[in-house]
This record gives sequence, structure tokens and C-alpha cells, in this order.
Amino acid sequence: MAIAAGIPMPKLYVIPDTAPNAFATGRDPKHAIVCATEGLLSMMDRAELEGVVAHELSHVKNYDMLVMTVVSVLVGTVSLVADWILRSMWWGRGNRDDNEQGNRNPLMFVLLLIALIIAPLTATLIQLAISRKREYLADADGALLSRRPNGLASALEKIATYPVGMQSATTATAHLFISNPFKKNKKGNWFVNLFSTHPPIEERIKLLREM
Repeated sequence: MAIAAGIPMPKLYVIPDTAPNAFATGRDPKHAIVCATEGLLSMMDRAELEGVVAHELSHVKNYDMLVMTVVSVLVGTVSLVADWILRSMWWGRGNRDDNEQGNRNPLMFVLLLIALIIAPLTATLIQLAISRKREYLADADGALLSRRPNGLASALEKIATYPVGMQSATTATAHLFISNPFKKNKKGNWFVNLFSTHPPIEERIKLLREM
């Protein structure tokens, strides 16, 4: 798979966890890591394992970790600036005289306040949307690398139907995995999907089956 992707062989690790899952990380292909759980290695056949590995190598090849790092920094910057402006408005009220407060347009003040509250939320939603799009891209690119889209689709089905979540995953690392290691987001629950780092797994399987 690394030869097919045209990247150096990444370092390989195994997580002692029975739940099937995998992730890749690294700032560039020369510093990449691919990690799979014991459950994934024992449950998947060769075609399914190739599909999962191809998906993860696609993340490495497309510099997804670097992209998401940049997006996270931008989102954090928006949140910090909005928080700084809100604090300045709050603590700076005592330094303004009564005439200045009387001349201020209250409607503009309310609109500015709403915008400052919504800005970090909007930035976070954009970050999550980019994360979901990168998962779709990795699925498509992984199917191209392995030449077996049904292998990856079958692997995702096994991951989705496994009844127990991962014990070793944390909220800080959940976005890295090929599928949400904690909960299975349902296709019909659009509000939950809106705040998810992963697209609905049923939709991913459907798209792979249609390739």
C-alpha cells in the first residue's frame, strides 16, 4: 500500500484493544505512523485490511494531519480574539463616561455581542465539516489505492456493527480514528452529525458500494 501511494513505509503500531479501529498520524509522509487495534487485525480479512490501511495512508499522502492542525490553529485564533474582545468590552465599561455610553447605539452593541458569540461556534462547525470531508476523500483515495472499494466498505460494516467502543481511546484522539471509537452517529440525526468529526458510516459504506 505504501508503494502504491508513493510514500515511504510508515512506522506501524498495534493497540491492545478488542474493538476494531485504526488511525494514522504524522506531519508528513516521512514521519508517518499507522496504528491498528488487535481487534481490527484479528477480525478483518486481507481485502478489508488493505482497504483500512489504504484509507489511513491516504490521510498521510494528503497531509490531512497538517491540514487539520492549521485549521485547529485558525479556529483557536478566532475563539481567542472573540474572547479578548468580549472581555475588553466587559471590563472597559467602567472606563467610559456616561455621555459615551448614552451615545452608543444599543442595537449595534447587541449585534456585535451576538456576532462575537457566534463566531467561535461557526469556526468550530467549519472545522468539523472539513474533518468529515477529509474522511470522504480518504475513503475515495483509499479505494483507488487498494482497487477494492468493497473491501473498505466491508471493513466499515464490521466496525459499525461491533457492539463495544474502544477502551483506550480518548476524546482528544477520537477524531484520528477511521470511525468514531465511542458512539455510532446515526444517518438521520443531522444535529448530532453536525457536531461529529466523522460522517455517518452508513453513508460512507453506500458511497463505496457505488464505486
